[in-house]
Amino acid sequence: MFNKRVLIKNLLNLEPDNQKVSVMGWVRTFRNDQFIALNDGSTNKNLQVVLELGKFDNELLKRITTSAALKVDGVVIPSPGKGQKLEIKATSVEILGDSDPEKYPLQPKKHSLEFLREIAHLRFRTNTFGSVFRVRHALAFAIHEFFNDRGFLYMHTPIISASDAEGAGELFHVTTLPLNNVPKNEDGSVNFNEDFFQRSTNLTVSGQLEAELGATAFGNVYTFGPTFRAENSNTARHLAEFWMIEPEMAFYDLEDNMDLAEDFIKYIIKYAVDHNREDLEFLTQRLEEEEKQLPLEKRNEMKLLGKLEFVLQHQFERITYTEAIDILTESNYNKKKKFQFPITGWGMDLQSEHERYLVEKHFKKPVIIRNYPKEIKAFYMRQNDDGKTVAAMDILVPGIGEIVGGSQREERLDKLEQRMKEMNIPEKDLWWYLDIRRYGTVPHAGFGLGFERIVQFVTGMGNIRDVIAFPRTPGNAEF
Repeated sequence: MFNKRVLIKNLLNLEPDNQKVSVMGWVRTFRNDQFIALNDGSTNKNLQVVLELGKFDNELLKRITTSAALKVDGVVIPSPGKGQKLEIKATSVEILGDSDPEKYPLQPKKHSLEFLREIAHLRFRTNTFGSVFRVRHALAFAIHEFFNDRGFLYMHTPIISASDAEGAGELFHVTTLPLNNVPKNEDGSVNFNEDFFQRSTNLTVSGQLEAELGATAFGNVYTFGPTFRAENSNTARHLAEFWMIEPEMAFYDLEDNMDLAEDFIKYIIKYAVDHNREDLEFLTQRLEEEEKQLPLEKRNEMKLLGKLEFVLQHQFERITYTEAIDILTESNYNKKKKFQFPITGWGMDLQSEHERYLVEKHFKKPVIIRNYPKEIKAFYMRQNDDGKTVAAMDILVPGIGEIVGGSQREERLDKLEQRMKEMNIPEKDLWWYLDIRRYGTVPHAGFGLGFERIVQFVTGMGNIRDVIAFPRTPGNAEF
């Protein structure tokens, strides 16, 4: 029976005592017709399977090639080999799936990340991506555990939406209309009456607005699902399809929001450090090797695991947007014109290089910036009494820049309607959103965390395309 197999991760923790076991996995290497390095994905460590010379048929031995799938029965014995306390002495070997060694693209050698993106369907079988996706799983599990333990309700917000919560207009439209003969109205506009939903719809850019509805009934809710932006960007920071965590909390202000977000980030990082240390040690070593190719000034001051431990041990720095602008204006980077985007003063939108300067050069730890100019923020953010700023906050981390964006939401109907008019957002499309300000409105707040960015931060991967299984970017929907 297949379900009697022992995972290699668990088996390697046994004390060898001639236990009979059944293991299954894929061949990493096969030496001297005798030593198989077997891996089943539960760990980066391989299990050595020893075949007694002369006991197995030559035709079978020829089929034991890199990536062939095997079922091995045998006994656990002490290993005389260096760096391993046990191995399996095989009593039977069954080939579950052959692999042509001449055609298999992942030979036992180092491959570039660029090459592995071209064969994304196979890259999970490498040590790097094995570690990355085990850490990704741990972080996802920790997210649900964090909110569940605090009494939050998990909401599934719609993938297909008629609203653009961010107002950016970078939408993937959803339609059943024939693209080669789109029905038009007399004025030349699209006649959506013939479409499936009888109106313009798109893939969601955020579950926030719907989550606010839930928060005003359940108190605390969170969403965790895919979101989509049709942004034609080919950078190492952007994806067209990515996952977002968006909690919304009734009876919360901006201070409560910042406290929760900091606790949340620390909780899920600690979970990965505690449960995936072996993978993080591997990724730390991988990053160290990678950085040896860089000039000294571009290398990270702390190793990956050290950086994560540092984040867990220190409070995030909290400053206002105004203080951030003052720090950047007075910085040597700005005075020596080292910024690609010059600091033009109060009211400008901070770029990734400015955010990274604050966390990597100035404070040398994560930073929370609050109270941004209202002109550069979304319509739903609560307006502060100064008339210039909103109760918004962003969390910045080393190596990434912004990782969390959030705010106290505008609960006052008159203020929200006024802001929507100023930003030309039609009230008729968001009547349901305004209703929660009409019937028992309360102060409430929330934030959004891009899941791939926190996975990047924890794993040290430099390109966001390497922390999601099948990256969706301009011109790329292959797998």
